[in-house]
Amino acid sequence: MNEVLKEKDIFERMKAGEPVRKDDPEYSKFGEVVSKTIQRCVQMNAEATDVDQVRKKLSEIIGTAIDDSTTVFPPFYTNFGQHISLGKNVFINHACSFLDIGGITIEEDVQIGPRVNLTSENHPLDPEDRKTLILSPVLVKRNAWIGAGATILPGVTVGENSIVAAGAVVSRDVPPNTVVAGIPAKIIKTF
Repeated sequence: MNEVLKEKDIFERMKAGEPVRKDDPEYSKFGEVVSKTIQRCVQMNAEATDVDQVRKKLSEIIGTAIDDSTTVFPPFYTNFGQHISLGKNVFINHACSFLDIGGITIEEDVQIGPRVNLTSENHPLDPEDRKTLILSPVLVKRNAWIGAGATILPGVTVGENSIVAAGAVVSRDVPPNTVVAGIPAKIIKTF
């Protein structure tokens, strides 16, 4: 029996990690979500006066309820929002930026310091194709601690109980129970 295969929409292709090009016929749908998310972030950061309001507004942005045990201090920035998953007992300090088109998952009991950048998006080296988005998820495992001003790059998994030192730039997976520091981040301690 022949079945007609439904072509995936741009959001399904993004979730599958497929590149996103500006000439994609559905790019405008993606652009609409980004515009709405930016607007909602501006409103949240300007209007929320306590952590409960931030949690409520951010739940609307990501499309799923954030547990009451999770705290996010504003300002908080995201460009897409719908590919963020936050576990229980997560703490996210001021001025963090999550570029989540490729997916960002934060498991339970994670602490994220101020001005941390998590990005699941990159671009090709080829200048002719540079505006294409290459998507690769970021995963921060249970009980990890990301220090102030650290940057976690696309495709990185930060292992359970690990610590990323302040200011580190993490371009490779961090094993469980380790401390990484520097640019690029290297293991400086295991426990």
